[in-house]
Amino acid sequence: MDGPVLLAHSYFLRFDPKQAQKMRPYPPLATLYVAANLRAQGFDVAVFDAMLSEGEHRFAEMVDEIRPAVVVLYEDNFNFLSKMCLTRMREAALTMAGAARHVGAAVIASGSDVSDRPELYLDAGVHFCVIGEGDHTVSELVHWLDGGAVAGRDLPEGIDGVVCRDGGRAEAKGTPSRSNERHPGVFPHPARDLVDIDAYRRAWQQAHGHFSLNMVSTRGCPFHCNWCAKPIWGQRYAMRPPEDVAAELAAVKRDHAPDHIWFADDIFGLRPSWVIEFAREVERLDAHIPFSMQSRCDLMSPETVEALRRAGCAQVWLGAESGSQRILDAMDKGTTVEDIRTARARLGSAGIRAAFFVQFGYPGETWDDIATTIALVRETLPDDLGVSVSYPLPGTRFHEMVRDELEDKTNWDVSGDLAMMFRGTYTTPFYRQLHLALHDDLDLHRRKADLDPVPHAQLPEVERDDQEARVALAWAELAQLERSCRNRRPTILVRSEPAPEPPDLSLPFN
Repeated sequence: MDGPVLLAHSYFLRFDPKQAQKMRPYPPLATLYVAANLRAQGFDVAVFDAMLSEGEHRFAEMVDEIRPAVVVLYEDNFNFLSKMCLTRMREAALTMAGAARHVGAAVIASGSDVSDRPELYLDAGVHFCVIGEGDHTVSELVHWLDGGAVAGRDLPEGIDGVVCRDGGRAEAKGTPSRSNERHPGVFPHPARDLVDIDAYRRAWQQAHGHFSLNMVSTRGCPFHCNWCAKPIWGQRYAMRPPEDVAAELAAVKRDHAPDHIWFADDIFGLRPSWVIEFAREVERLDAHIPFSMQSRCDLMSPETVEALRRAGCAQVWLGAESGSQRILDAMDKGTTVEDIRTARARLGSAGIRAAFFVQFGYPGETWDDIATTIALVRETLPDDLGVSVSYPLPGTRFHEMVRDELEDKTNWDVSGDLAMMFRGTYTTPFYRQLHLALHDDLDLHRRKADLDPVPHAQLPEVERDDQEARVALAWAELAQLERSCRNRRPTILVRSEPAPEPPDLSLPFN
């Protein structure tokens, strides 16, 4: 091949003000998995990491310098921000595709947005759009190009999961869908040496005084929450062997010495037996690093929580979503409000922080449902809180429910947008104020319960009064918006098919 293979992604942290302020950047794991896989097959591989880059012009400078034969725009499918398909990052990807074409490179693109809108990327100069899980598809495409095929002229017959122009003509042609990888442990560990880990260390230490690095142990999620998009892995859930994950954790501890690990799995540790074995291997290898991860409230069994404690888990992000059972059922969440309370209590008793994801604005949600969620947050006092509004992503049951009611805005520009894309019970300003008020309210009540590092009673009186006045004002402003932001014709939830059955957790997911 006349030139290296350049892997890249288009999530530029600086283009997302909310995340840039948080300054919690992580390397693009999915991109680095593909890079490691190609390198293991003998290809000369380089990576352009957009995360801490100044902009698309830096990518253009890199392609001018190294003159790659193939450019693969491979979005990090383990980053929820990439799954959101933010419009600014899409614009960056299309600009990067143009820069790659300018130097004569064959251009491959893969990711959630690519899977949903391949023609948009083909129109911007991408030769091949990879649909769904792309590790093997990209590898096969690169081998095919290395064998003399010409991008834009030849068709990749025999390679599944590709959409391209039919021999350069206007129409797009797709090959059969590819089955997802059932054994993710077959892939080499991500090629972290191809990105500047020290730049991530500096960013974290300057912003927070510690360094966090990311890992994954699984791919996908077997549950059926109807607002959750799954354009990459579908309904499949594949687990790496626990001993392999523990071995990687030990290697990361030895090579990079992070203070914290973020497991970016959609669902970490589905089965108690997996978590127990993982904890045993972590202890055996002395691989302990405090870590955070995401899970479901109904998976926090006593056995799982104890194994998480032994493995070094510091925080679990739980998809609580709502304090209203009616809304949880409408979402096909498959959990109960009591599951939320139980998980919070068990994690707290084990010394593990419990954080909630909460979602407002689901069709049919009333003020009473919102008030019930606020009351649950006040009752359980989670250690952290993520608040969002219902976001209809293509390919979800939720999107199908509200598709005819969607307004012109179909994607957020940045992750802090909190914009309603359909006619919810209230308009966007109400939910943005609710987000602010609930965060301030939680801070106040945690301090009053002596759960904050600086208890409420130890604050100077004027500071206590200021905080209470600020929270009271936030709720007063929300009360005004509750009246002025009511939609006259809110979207009505209409179910077109019965709720799905929950997954059988006794079945093998590998």
